[in-house]
Amino acid sequence: MPHDVLVAGETLIDFVPERAGSLEEVPGFERRPGGAPANVAVAIARLEDPPLFWTRVGDDPFGRYLERTLVDHGLPDQFLERDPAAKTTLAFVTHDETGEREFTFYRDGTADTRLEPGRVDDATLSDCEWVHAGGVTLSSGSAREATLDLLERAAAADCTVSFDPNLRSELWPDEGAFASVVGDALAYVDVCLATGTELAALGFDGDSPTAIARAAVERGPVHTAVVTRGAAGAVAVASADAPWPAATVEHPGFAVETVDTTGAGDAFVAGAVAALRDGDDLEAAVTVANAVGARATTAAGGMTALPTRAEVAALLEAE
Repeated sequence: MPHDVLVAGETLIDFVPERAGSLEEVPGFERRPGGAPANVAVAIARLEDPPLFWTRVGDDPFGRYLERTLVDHGLPDQFLERDPAAKTTLAFVTHDETGEREFTFYRDGTADTRLEPGRVDDATLSDCEWVHAGGVTLSSGSAREATLDLLERAAAADCTVSFDPNLRSELWPDEGAFASVVGDALAYVDVCLATGTELAALGFDGDSPTAIARAAVERGPVHTAVVTRGAAGAVAVASADAPWPAATVEHPGFAVETVDTTGAGDAFVAGAVAALRDGDDLEAAVTVANAVGARATTAAGGMTALPTRAEVAALLEAE
């Protein structure tokens, strides 16, 4: 069965806390599947059109659990790799009373840092309309070269390339390195989905989220920039180079009872990718993305509350 979307990047274990508080204060954690690209891939699958997913986990109990989880969500196993010589990445999540969270990673030489260039073949890319990747795999190991190689070849194959910088300060102690490496990746990117803080770290200046998005588009080659604002929704700018009509749009988000924001941004990305791939204009896509992201915050964990198309439609109808 051909798949027209490929997602690439890390899959890891999120340890979600029993309650709000700092890492030294929380008494216990629950294991949950995570990793931004994994969340994106599963969220797209929940919207009833599973993508291909290229990732690498350890050949250990956590890795086998993650692989089984991905397959159970309907993702094909063609590019789900097991590394016999490395462990699976772990991330401990802490959050405050509002659900905003921080991450502590155990990721030194783990499987997702060991992605290798060329593992996704050119024939697969020629069948894809869309390729999405994130910034974590750019932070260390052979995964940096592998991610840049994939983005370059996807662009050459005329895929629409989307990218989430996903800045995690613990993984990028040198912010200048983040700007340099992610700047190299942006040379192949059509659609950038990021926070205002991430775009500012990449050198895109502006006195508002809209101005920052416009700066990203004006510099190019990105033709569409989406700035996520958490519970406040998102803004987006598309230039005349985009395959959808040029536009500047803003959506205030959806009011839901938030339990945990882990994975909400990834759900937003999945909603945007799915909607734009399906032919929605930018305004409709941002609305759908906000609905998917909002719904994802209503239970703990990055994959727990990812909605189906029917659940998204119900939230849109209630708006």
